[in-house]
Amino acid sequence: MKITLPASRPKNSPAREALGSIPWLAEVSDRTLDSLAAHAMLHRLPAGSMAFEQAETPAFAMFLVSGSLKLLGVREQTEAVIDVARPFDLVLPAAVIADQPYLLTARVFEDAQLLLVAAGPFRDAMASDNALCRAVLGFVATQLRRQLRVAKSFRLRSAEERVAAYILDMIRRDGSAEDGAAEVALAAEKSEIASHLGMTRETFSRTLSSLSFQGVSTDGRRLRVADVAAFRERFPSDPFIDSAEIVSSMGSPARTVADHSFGS
Repeated sequence: MKITLPASRPKNSPAREALGSIPWLAEVSDRTLDSLAAHAMLHRLPAGSMAFEQAETPAFAMFLVSGSLKLLGVREQTEAVIDVARPFDLVLPAAVIADQPYLLTARVFEDAQLLLVAAGPFRDAMASDNALCRAVLGFVATQLRRQLRVAKSFRLRSAEERVAAYILDMIRRDGSAEDGAAEVALAAEKSEIASHLGMTRETFSRTLSSLSFQGVSTDGRRLRVADVAAFRERFPSDPFIDSAEIVSSMGSPARTVADHSFGS
């Protein structure tokens, strides 16, 4: 993705407004945000397009303002969903901070709006502004903890437990009843959901079928749980795996970030 930034940006530019809307940057001074906005622009990408590919060295720090990105590990013809970026993520910040190639490919899942800040000025601002450095460090810590939760789920839960946790998370997001029956729609292909859950499509399908004994039925992309309370009792949540992460800027008020379960 080759993009040339304008020579200058007005103080009340859309890029500056977007920076001001990112909750975990709330403690950063207006002066620093104005400086970042002078080297930034908004960029829209449709679903299915590529934001960047692994092995690219980032030219921009990318803040996801709306939509979602699939972050994919790629090896030859094989792809695996490693994570999902949602508002207001800073996409793979380690590569930007270290000025190193991306280890993942980013493909747009839902139509996305990205705030692009030139990587050099972004690193300079982090070096000179303690509040921005704390904020980015807080986000990186949140991202790491999110990945540790995923790793724990992969290693400590069976395929059935992982799929059940995914179903319960979809029900929670959908706002369905806490008990009684609930019906939700799978928002992604089964192969993509399976990849995010660390299994093959065939294992995911078999596991869904085995959960029929727990009151789960499917019809195409529609999924129904006959008794949510009983299903939740059979597959209780683990606060050290399932809870949402929060961004905390090293002493500043904690700010909840978007949930990151795939396809919801």
